[in-house]
Amino acid sequence: MRRIPGICWLLLLSGCISACSTANAPVSARKEKEQAAVAVSSASARTARTRNSHIVSKGDTLFSIAWRYGYDYKALAAWNRIKPPFVIYPGQVINLKQAEKRRVTQPPPVTQKQKRPREKPPAKQQETVKRKAAATTAATGIRWQWPARGKLLNPSSPTTQKGISISGRTGQKIVAAATGEVVYSGSGLRGYGKLIIIKHNDTYLSAYAYNRELIVKEGEMVTAGQQISTMGLDGKGAPVLHFEIRKNGKPIDPRRQLPRG
Repeated sequence: MRRIPGICWLLLLSGCISACSTANAPVSARKEKEQAAVAVSSASARTARTRNSHIVSKGDTLFSIAWRYGYDYKALAAWNRIKPPFVIYPGQVINLKQAEKRRVTQPPPVTQKQKRPREKPPAKQQETVKRKAAATTAATGIRWQWPARGKLLNPSSPTTQKGISISGRTGQKIVAAATGEVVYSGSGLRGYGKLIIIKHNDTYLSAYAYNRELIVKEGEMVTAGQQISTMGLDGKGAPVLHFEIRKNGKPIDPRRQLPRG
């Protein structure tokens, strides 16, 4: 029996190793591609979820989230099935988009024969309804007042188009522009510094930004003219109060609500 030289054994061994590596290479590459595809898909899903939702952080309230994204707090509450007093928790996902509604099959239209004339309520009942409507209208009226004394400015800040800025001095008294409930008191909204948001009714909210000291806390009821904070510095280091009023989540010009002079 002839012996195979050592050099031949080495060549045969290296050939086997090369063949095995070549056979396993496609499998490894496939796994890497699959893992990469899964990672890209997960990242895309997270990005889409981030665009349409907000994860609650410590200090957030439903009102501050609505203020940040420019929504009416009532709409956010309805979309997320959050009932009064609108309690939310850190880590909770708040949807920023209304879920698609299912189509509801409408019943067939009522024919002329099926229609019945509406019966008018008694005169006394009509008067009661009118009085209730008048009382409701009166209750929604808000008497506004200026939240601080000073000169009206138009600084070039990210929030210029959403309200007014009043210059003054550091530590100056800031008061509630109208009676209401403090629904946010903190510094979690970027661009506002230390911020206070007051709910006056189901329609109107007001906000007071760039405070130095926050005197009132969330859940407190305040009256018009009551001190709520002291004036602080804006992003440029100037003593300023930035003041906003929002109606159903949308900013309006406070000068149209505040008294002249």
